[in-house]
Amino acid sequence: MTDFPGAPVSPGNGRLRVLAAMSGGVDSAVAAARAVAAGHEVTGVHLALSSNPQSFRTGARGCCTIEDSRDARRAADVIGIPFYVWDLAERFREDVIDDFVAEYAAGRTPNPCLRCNEKIKFAALLDKAIALGFDAVCTGHYARIVDLPSGERQLHRAVDMAKDQSYVLGVLDADQLAHSLFPLGDTTKDLIRVEAEQRGLAVAKKPDSHDICFIADGDTQGFLAKHLGTATGDIVDADGSKLGEHDGAYGFTIGQRKGLRIGTPAADGKPRYVLDISPVNNTVTVGPAEGLDVLGLTAIRPRWCGEAPAGQGSYTAQLRAHGDEVPVTATLTDDELHVQLATPARGIAPGQAVVLYDGTRVVGSATIATTERRRVSA
Repeated sequence: MTDFPGAPVSPGNGRLRVLAAMSGGVDSAVAAARAVAAGHEVTGVHLALSSNPQSFRTGARGCCTIEDSRDARRAADVIGIPFYVWDLAERFREDVIDDFVAEYAAGRTPNPCLRCNEKIKFAALLDKAIALGFDAVCTGHYARIVDLPSGERQLHRAVDMAKDQSYVLGVLDADQLAHSLFPLGDTTKDLIRVEAEQRGLAVAKKPDSHDICFIADGDTQGFLAKHLGTATGDIVDADGSKLGEHDGAYGFTIGQRKGLRIGTPAADGKPRYVLDISPVNNTVTVGPAEGLDVLGLTAIRPRWCGEAPAGQGSYTAQLRAHGDEVPVTATLTDDELHVQLATPARGIAPGQAVVLYDGTRVVGSATIATTERRRVSA
């Protein structure tokens, strides 16, 4: 029997009952195929997350279309595994879409992919899988699980750093990692496409999904306007002087440069960026790039991929999806994570996640609540 690194502890015969989450893309299809090749008993499942998937059929750029479901079913047929579609649309709406809208309304910038992993794939789906007698959930995420002789399971970055998805998996705790399979963490996306073609999978050349799956046309501002309506407010500089107006503070995010609709140029002639979003008075504050420099932050709702760290520690941190790692000092106090950055980082917004790393090992994740930034004048 072949195997891949990071498989959960199996019964005496080494064979696991695995539920493979199949989105309809190449990654999840190859992940399921690898689980079968490892000798496990695999069942494929596609998650129906849209309450009206028919509306996503044209121009959709996510992973929730009718076509995606059909692609997943065809892949399961080629692999030779049973396949089902599970309707989790209501849970997805409550835990991901409603949360997304509420966070923007509160002036924060959420990460819906991270929330989906936390609440749907490794909570609702995993809980149902365990209740049905499955040993593990398998996904096409690019990340690695390392098993230590002590029995501890650690989450690590993928070999392919360009595709690494450990940032959005940092919310998984030890119990969830104990029932997770990530068969793609030891290879590259190019090799996965080659393998898919060799296995006869029609999705071998299917483009990657991108943007937010439940916003089919990619128009996030339009989506939020539909849910939150318009609310005219002021755009001001760091000194409070009015520079323009907006139709809703939710349409902006920290670090944004384009689409500010400011008629008056800055005195220094340099571009201005969104520095702050205040839902209380519906005001958007703009200023120079150096005003985005974050020196420290406080994060809440920490989740640890093992034991919680004790005392002060030195780590690296990723502060947004696809962002670079920065050296930090972090201290956990009364369930709040206090992080000081060795060098300033720009464009870090409340609502995003800070994920701590010890080398390639993921220590844990927390939601950024406040940031400490360099004070600048208009």
